[in-house]
Amino acid sequence: MTLTELEEIIATRAKASPEDSWTAKLLAQGRDKTAEKLGEEAIETVIEAVKGNKAGLTCEAADLLFHLLVVLHANEVRVADVMAELERRQSRSGLAEKAARQT
Repeated sequence: MTLTELEEIIATRAKASPEDSWTAKLLAQGRDKTAEKLGEEAIETVIEAVKGNKAGLTCEAADLLFHLLVVLHANEVRVADVMAELERRQSRSGLAEKAARQT
């Protein structure tokens, strides 16, 4: 599965009834709730990484990616736009890119 495929699945589920779809239910609660859920998944991912639990990290990373794409959908940001930004950043070193963002 690609991130673009997952984005398409989320877009389809977003159109479903909140009674039938977790994604639709979460989106119906608004951007704040989707962002809160992303934060929860990020924390759970960090915990599994610190524990060195490869299986747990894999599961939590999947949850994190899923909920990141839900947040992107809620804010009308496309995966292609994020990938384009990552591609743009590849033209310079990570240190130079980070320094440029601080100005």
